[in-house]
Amino acid sequence: MTSLFNGFKDFISRGNAIDLAVGVIIGAAFGGVVNALQNGIISPLIGIIFGKPSLAELWRITTPRGTIDIGLVLDAILQFLITAAAIYFFIVVPLNKLAERRKKGLEAEPTAPAEDILLLQQIRDLLAGQQSASLRNDTGPSLPPTTPRS
Repeated sequence: MTSLFNGFKDFISRGNAIDLAVGVIIGAAFGGVVNALQNGIISPLIGIIFGKPSLAELWRITTPRGTIDIGLVLDAILQFLITAAAIYFFIVVPLNKLAERRKKGLEAEPTAPAEDILLLQQIRDLLAGQQSASLRNDTGPSLPPTTPRS
């Protein structure tokens, strides 16, 4: 039983769970801000333009068997678009720019190799060039020159 509680404690203390909890809380608070924006500014502007207090009342079809609220759906779509735009422009774009800055900072200019490294590289290249030249000129095993015997 204690291993179960220890596992739960480890799960809760990991950064992912805490980040997720913070994200949910901030998302709920952000939803309140978007609702206030919708109900306090956008719906009254629609009311001024169209003469109805909200989109929900603007496109409402009443039948003997019930009411069809097309405006209610349009109001929800508008609220979703406002939320998506606010999240994109106030959260996603700044975080992307921050990530680009961090990436540029991590990608520092490569420093030139030290002089001894350059010298060793030149020696390596010269030896490789000599070896490939000797392989190209080599036509087979060579025998030492012989002198005629009398």
